[in-house]
Amino acid sequence: MPSSHSPRRIACLQPSATVILSTVGEIDRVVACTKYCADLVPELSAQPRSILHDSWTSTANEIIAVQPDLVIASVPYQEKAVIEILKSGARFLGLAPRTLADVYSDVALIAGAVGAGDRGEQVIACMKCKIEELRETIRAKASGSHRPRVFCEEWGQPLIASQPWVAELVEAAGGHFLGIPGKQISVQEVVQMNPEVVIAAWCGAGDRVPLEKIIADRHWRETRAAQNGRVYCIRDEHLNTPAPTLLRGCEALAFAVHPELFPRPEGIRQITAVPSSTGANLPA
Repeated sequence: MPSSHSPRRIACLQPSATVILSTVGEIDRVVACTKYCADLVPELSAQPRSILHDSWTSTANEIIAVQPDLVIASVPYQEKAVIEILKSGARFLGLAPRTLADVYSDVALIAGAVGAGDRGEQVIACMKCKIEELRETIRAKASGSHRPRVFCEEWGQPLIASQPWVAELVEAAGGHFLGIPGKQISVQEVVQMNPEVVIAAWCGAGDRVPLEKIIADRHWRETRAAQNGRVYCIRDEHLNTPAPTLLRGCEALAFAVHPELFPRPEGIRQITAVPSSTGANLPA
């Protein structure tokens, strides 16, 4: 049972916190959130909520106006915004996940804070089970087969590889993640790695990454991914929201890496024909 001391009015400054509260059945505690939270959690439309800026641009005045007894924020942060959150005087829970283990810990932490610890553990167990089921399916059906080289990016300019939790999901989906997760990488470095699968999931872009344009502008037409029509956009929130939403991203990654084994899920878009061009010889 929720404690009388648990927060009743929560302001969420990143969608991950809102998704977690929704998944453990405590969405009614959310009195304010970002527009991205509202886009991702349909239940929020059931009753009016105040819309705030996120943990990159939030201000003390807007937080004070909604009178929360807890503010939950997560990466990415801007120092100025953190100072504003602290100035509001509300209790502040700041999260900075990097790995899947961190995501599970955040689920447990948020669920525990609202007296839903048991439900939080159930959510974590479900996430682990579904990811392991995917891994086992690939082991059984693609045992001994080649692990495709996968370049997955969370931002295009500068070019930044996706976060460590995405790298873990790529590996679970039977791929080999290229680059250093969460770090900037050059266009030419990616060319030299010659990915067999390219996945773009840009923060805040939804499913609107201009795949044809980035392949042309970066001179990636000669990569194996482009030549074989394996260039994808996965919806931003499915890979960049460190919460149970990652299970949707995992399904999309499984299709991108092993389309012969998995049906096409929602939230993934693909280029199947990229015009060829003359380029340097690339590694096989």
